[in-house]
Amino acid sequence: MNPGEPERAPLQRQGDLSELRALVSLIDEPDERNFAHIRERILAWGDAAIPELEAAFDRHFQDGVQQRLVDLIQEIQYGTLYHELEAWAAGGGLDLLEGFLLVSRFQYPNLDDVEVRTRIDQIARDVWLEINEGLTALEKVKVINHVLFDIHGFAPNKAEQHTPQNFFINTLLETRKGSPVSLGALYLMIAQKLDIPIYGVNLAQHFILAYTEGHAVVAGELPGAEQVLFYLNPFNHGTVFTRSEIELFLRHMKISPEPSHYTPCSNKVIIRRLLTNLVFTYESLKKKEKAGELGRLLGLLD
Repeated sequence: MNPGEPERAPLQRQGDLSELRALVSLIDEPDERNFAHIRERILAWGDAAIPELEAAFDRHFQDGVQQRLVDLIQEIQYGTLYHELEAWAAGGGLDLLEGFLLVSRFQYPNLDDVEVRTRIDQIARDVWLEINEGLTALEKVKVINHVLFDIHGFAPNKAEQHTPQNFFINTLLETRKGSPVSLGALYLMIAQKLDIPIYGVNLAQHFILAYTEGHAVVAGELPGAEQVLFYLNPFNHGTVFTRSEIELFLRHMKISPEPSHYTPCSNKVIIRRLLTNLVFTYESLKKKEKAGELGRLLGLLD
């Protein structure tokens, strides 16, 4: 087990919940050493314990007892999230939306995956209705930009660039405002659903997209920089630009150019960047505990 890694819960127990209910009934145990033993036995139940803990919260009105219940629920949810993200990364991170959903569950553990997927499918359908194979790459991008930014109203959140809400998929869909990486990830997911060969590019201090030649490659493979036709800025309504403009940007920012500044990146790199931005945001807000928890999740993507 890595330092800071949540304990992996045993296989979910089946059948009679009487033991769990008995443990939860002892949640107000005054002796801290005894409670530590009760706590560990409750944690061993994993997600199955959450409904019982939530029901107990509604029955207890003491601040100290309620805090114990909240802490247990959050610890179980974090442990589940940790191991789900670990499995996602180990599987190659092939589903970008699943990675985005996992990051969002950090703040919204009861996030409705079905609702999110349905809303993204609807945007992709709106693009599909206006697109056809006879269009050029630039014409396809023009359609996506029109549907995403003009019809659905997505826009950069320039006024509050460092709010955590910029980095969660559900709040992005609700407010229609986001950061370069969250807007870029949404743009990518729409393109992937339509088999349009657009990829993320991990440019320093800015996240951009690349439209590559040919069809989208098979899962797990990425095109090289030589296959990029042009680049897109999702934080500026999908504006098209060239490699020379990236070079100009890097010179202006006094950043040494690297291959990764021009080359399509993996979904794992995108989710790593999303988490990195969230860590920075919570540190800026002086929320060190949340930043630390996100940092441990970030470590899974190294």
